[in-house]
Amino acid sequence: MTDESPFPQTPEAWLETSLGGALLAQEARMVEEAFNGIFGEYCLQVGSWGAANTFLKAARTQRSCLIGKQGEGEAASAFGLPYRLPVETHSIDAVLLPHTLDYSDRPHAVLREVDRVLRSDGHLLILGFRPGGLWGLRRLIPGAGMPPGAEQFVSDRRLRDWLKLLDMRIHGLTAYFFRWPLPGSRSPSSPLWERRGRRFWPELSACYMISAQKRVSTLTPVRPSWRSNKRKVVAGLAEPSTRVSRIRFHPHR
Repeated sequence: MTDESPFPQTPEAWLETSLGGALLAQEARMVEEAFNGIFGEYCLQVGSWGAANTFLKAARTQRSCLIGKQGEGEAASAFGLPYRLPVETHSIDAVLLPHTLDYSDRPHAVLREVDRVLRSDGHLLILGFRPGGLWGLRRLIPGAGMPPGAEQFVSDRRLRDWLKLLDMRIHGLTAYFFRWPLPGSRSPSSPLWERRGRRFWPELSACYMISAQKRVSTLTPVRPSWRSNKRKVVAGLAEPSTRVSRIRFHPHR
């Protein structure tokens, strides 16, 4: 897929455009930096975004796994719904959601699952598109090069509120990617322009990255009203279910 087609039909095709490729490359660098201080046994990526090893190759954990939905290709190590993960409770040290919430109509349920599978003091990284900013004007721009199907944008402010309800500690918020959503633009991202954008006008960024950590608590937390009851799962990384077609764990490292 090249930029000769201004309207890519799938997220995978969009990521092969100059605009999508520039975004993915920048996100890979940011996630690699964020992974530097995160260790443990398991790192889990929920949702495909680029090649299977785009982000997980930088994980510092002993093993890593990508869980995708049916139809997302062969990049995933296992298939399952983001809000019903085939993963044992309290078994994961780090979870990455690369624009997963942007493609989900059940973001609360996805975050509940993340909270369920994370161990105490486990880490969470979320990449998301901002509803506002330059890309918030996409409907006013003829031929705006937005990724197909990404319509469920959650603002970073709302997402932080949801994470606090789950008793997660917010470690950082980074605004990034200050380029117009024009698929024909081939001008490279300027590091200087990126630094200026983060410092002076972060509200104009296309995306944000939130890093959070599950709190260690000896008390029974008060559950928010939208939290569902925990389900019984079997031991091991994945539980067999009709909703999962492949559950074998394939480490990427």
